[in-house]
Amino acid sequence: MLFALLLTQAGFSQGTKADYERSANLRKVTEGKVLNRRVEVRWSADGNRLWFRRETPGGGRAFILVDAEKGTRLPAFDHARLATALQKAGVKETRKEHLPVDDLSFSADGQQVEFRAGGKSWRCDLQSYALVEKPKRAEPAGTAKPLDDAPRASRRTGSDTTMIFVNRTANDLELFWLNTEGQRQSYGKISPGKEHEQHTFAGHVWLVIDASGRTLATVEAGEKAMRAEIDGKSATTSNTTGEARRTGTRRSGATSPDDKWRAFVKDNNVWLRDTGSDAESALSTNGREGDAYGEQFFWSPDSRKLVAIRVEPGQQRKVTLVESSPKDQIQPKVSTYDYLKPGDKLPHPRPQLFDVADRKQIPVADELFANPFTESGRMDIGWARDSSRFTFSYNQRGHQVFRVVAVSAGTGVTQAIVNEECQTFFDYSGKQFQRMMEDTGELIWMSERDGWNHLYLYDALTGRVKNQITKGDWIVRGVDRVDEKARQIFFRAGGIRAGQDPYYVHHCRVNFDGNSLVILTEGDGTHTIDFSPDKRFIIDTYSRVDLPPVTELRRAEDGKFVCELERADASALLKTGWRAPERFVAKARDGTTDIHGIIIRPTNFNPRKKYPVIEQIYAGPQGSFVPKDFRTIGTMNELAELGFVVVQMDGMGTANRSKAFHDVCWKNLGDAGFPDRIPWMKAAAKTRPWMDLARVGIYGGSAGGQNSTGALLMHGDFYKVAVSDCGCHDNRMDKIWWNEQWMSWPIGAHYEEQSNVTLAKNLKGKLLLIVGELDRNVDPSSTMQVANALIKADKDFDLLIIPGAGHGSAEGPYGKRRRADFFVRHLLGVEPRL
Repeated sequence: MLFALLLTQAGFSQGTKADYERSANLRKVTEGKVLNRRVEVRWSADGNRLWFRRETPGGGRAFILVDAEKGTRLPAFDHARLATALQKAGVKETRKEHLPVDDLSFSADGQQVEFRAGGKSWRCDLQSYALVEKPKRAEPAGTAKPLDDAPRASRRTGSDTTMIFVNRTANDLELFWLNTEGQRQSYGKISPGKEHEQHTFAGHVWLVIDASGRTLATVEAGEKAMRAEIDGKSATTSNTTGEARRTGTRRSGATSPDDKWRAFVKDNNVWLRDTGSDAESALSTNGREGDAYGEQFFWSPDSRKLVAIRVEPGQQRKVTLVESSPKDQIQPKVSTYDYLKPGDKLPHPRPQLFDVADRKQIPVADELFANPFTESGRMDIGWARDSSRFTFSYNQRGHQVFRVVAVSAGTGVTQAIVNEECQTFFDYSGKQFQRMMEDTGELIWMSERDGWNHLYLYDALTGRVKNQITKGDWIVRGVDRVDEKARQIFFRAGGIRAGQDPYYVHHCRVNFDGNSLVILTEGDGTHTIDFSPDKRFIIDTYSRVDLPPVTELRRAEDGKFVCELERADASALLKTGWRAPERFVAKARDGTTDIHGIIIRPTNFNPRKKYPVIEQIYAGPQGSFVPKDFRTIGTMNELAELGFVVVQMDGMGTANRSKAFHDVCWKNLGDAGFPDRIPWMKAAAKTRPWMDLARVGIYGGSAGGQNSTGALLMHGDFYKVAVSDCGCHDNRMDKIWWNEQWMSWPIGAHYEEQSNVTLAKNLKGKLLLIVGELDRNVDPSSTMQVANALIKADKDFDLLIIPGAGHGSAEGPYGKRRRADFFVRHLLGVEPRL
């Protein structure tokens, strides 16, 4: 009886050394246990067939050939006969279950196949299986691989995601984020052979350079987690999925299109140099110190008009960091960087129009663009092809007004082609799309004006809305392609399939006139697609957190199902004890709106036991953050393994739902969706007695750091323990573009009222603050000011400053361990790892 009691108690133990070891080994145990998660297809030249390599149990692989017209899926060839032929040819380690074949291609008639195996190139006749070695092709010496487009600014801030950078070089590499102005922000070094997991958002652009400053890679984060391996040889890469926004023909540069003139700045004014005679003459006279012309010029296509940008500079705010323990010296290092904060004075650019032939300035009234939001002072001007006018986008400070402005080249008269005036905010960073089509004089525009994010077709000359292109209680998540010739738009949608999670992404096509809407994807999950080279077919892959990827072949014309290519096999994963997250839906604060989330249990889950609940929170309004696609292991799984149930949900105030859902965040970031999150957990616990809501913890980083600390300051009767990393605890201390977008401008009393510094006196429960001393994303002083306020209020808390660490320091090995220990100690009531 005593033995049985001890065994039962041991089975119920939590936070033990064994739990920590199981958590630490979770990734290794589950790695590679799902077959065919990703299907990479190759198409025949005629677009009628495709082939792919599938994984088979035991580490084998097979080659599959699909007839896209007939919808048949068969082995690409006789694997046993090819294995025998390769063995006879001297290719070692060849068997039918694992053919060492790469670079496979089929002849037009399908009777022959070419490939590489054993370091040689081969051609095989699929009737006789006779092999012929092909001569090796010599590549010209010194052939350079061309680089893709130069690094550019991050255009949007989409869903929460992860990038893994792997340094395959022999030297340290440095990682930078290119912010919305194209400025570099360092995120630290990656040592040779090491991996760096970086939290980011879809649409953010990352740059990797070596010690000499040479760019080795630029990568744009997609909606799903990505992995970038840097070997020092690969060309710059990008994962751009969105359609570029265009407002007209750009001719940005000093030299006129006819090469007769070159513009330059002298004595704060615009001058012209005749490229033939080198004669110089002043074009402007109103430039002065503090309100001068910059080196930004836009010539009309006919070279008769010039737009130059005159800029009144903003303030120069510097953030100072102290690196306490540099690697190359004993003494600390001090560094500064530019970092504008809410309320700071911004540069004020104004377009100035000149008639070059007559040497006169054409006045342009600025009533339609009197208070622009810009950190750089730069403008993006687009000229009409006939030189009749130029256009630009105007984002008014406070983000409640957004316009596309046209200016007549002859008179300087301004016109608002598009005029968005919002009661709350215009989501310029996440939901802006515009496509100017000069051939038809039309503009495609994205707006939430009817309460949902949709597309509109404008007459670009008059500013009249010709028709709403998409409509309904669902949203456009992004535009992938505009086919001006066919007058069709390919886009991503959320909530368009009734009965499915509204966050699932589906792919659609619609005509410019709003007719013939086709949903190209169908399965109950979130989707990604790839078109065949001739655009007749799509490869559709969908998954859920509880469904491994399914890959289908569909027709691009109508989305009709052709055949299933592959269904990922997770049977080996399930044998490890891995549990899929449970999807759960409960009502929001209004009793009507659905709140979607997930529940993660440990692999040794026992339903007879009580588990403390830990919430991972990130309530940033720029996206939605609960995982929707299939993922094997993440931080939440590792934490659950120590004896917790871990949950995550998207409360009101986050994006990718209706405008009303999103608007909850307006001047209200302190809300963080808690009035939805707490009822969600209570609803889940009603039918899950193993969820112990008397012991609830919460953690998050960046905006999630602000949110998790706020949980104890405003909802300390529910949340008992919080770990907050790199929090933007006071929205006056964080970056200007993100905070003013949601909290607005001018800076009002609501900034102070919702600050964790102001609320520090209300602390209940156990709080651990973590910050990296070299955080360049969120000023580390934001965390220190909360600490100072807590000390003044005589509140007990823990503070961990990590030397040399940047943003997201709690996601490093030491930070993760300290976070886990804090929860084990204060929610489980045991000393960690004993």
